[in-house]
Amino acid sequence: MTGIAVAGVTASGKSALAVELALRFSGEIISCDSMLVYRGADIGTAKPTKEERRGIPHHLIDIREANEPFSAGDFVREAEAAEREILSRGRIPILCGGTGLYLDSFLRGGYPEEKKEVPPDLFAALEAELAEKGAAAMHEKLRALDPAAAQRIHENNTRRVLRAIGLCLANEKTKTELDRLTPQGRTVRDYRVIALRFSSPEARAARIEARVRAMFAAGLPAETAALRRRGFFDSCAAAAQAIGYKELFPYLDGEEGEEEAIARLAAATRRYAKRQQTWYASMPYVRWLFADENGKMKETARLADEAVALLFE
Repeated sequence: MTGIAVAGVTASGKSALAVELALRFSGEIISCDSMLVYRGADIGTAKPTKEERRGIPHHLIDIREANEPFSAGDFVREAEAAEREILSRGRIPILCGGTGLYLDSFLRGGYPEEKKEVPPDLFAALEAELAEKGAAAMHEKLRALDPAAAQRIHENNTRRVLRAIGLCLANEKTKTELDRLTPQGRTVRDYRVIALRFSSPEARAARIEARVRAMFAAGLPAETAALRRRGFFDSCAAAAQAIGYKELFPYLDGEEGEEEAIARLAAATRRYAKRQQTWYASMPYVRWLFADENGKMKETARLADEAVALLFE
């Protein structure tokens, strides 16, 4: 076993479990999250604090500015470099995060050589076209290039729509054809993957609401307002689509109250968590753990004990 990965749904305690395992196995953590790479986005991304990291080195956090794109291909390259550094020190790499595409791309060795990533200037041009023509027009453009991809990707998921168009334009194959060249679920790296989930949708919803309320108390509205003033969401396409900030815009604009904003963000987060669980359930390498029991979150030490048993069964 080269390393460990801690994955699963949002608000399930992934970061705390990864840190506990790093302490037990002399490990270092590689963040596997598409938003933690951006400087300045902290509360809304649940970026682990200095105290929560407990002295464990964390890689791939705060490595990009808002105007610097970061793709799955970028993640694989950065994670491979971090892995080499960690192994050279005789320590264990521990991936941690809920971005399933990043994890899967890393475990199966990245993209085929013939697959070109979308150049930043092309993506910027597609973003400008989106602003001019709208989401429906861009989805139709994708349908003309790659009908199968358009069938899979909802038009409101504009970042994925633009990336799929970009892949078609940057390569001589459609995204669907490129996906066929990239074997799903077949890993080339010897990592054991632990994924956290909840015992029921009700337990998941309760935990998510508690987390959203804690974020509000920690200053999420002020952070969102500050990032908005800086133009963060205009510069960062990932942040513009990510759960955690845009849901607060009506509240910041005085269009709704705090309870309405909390309900809006909690609902969006529940939908995201459901999509995460569906993604990981399709991956044969995942070993599941319940994050809760009898209506309460499990203690991190107990979760770590259960994870260790799974790792070496």
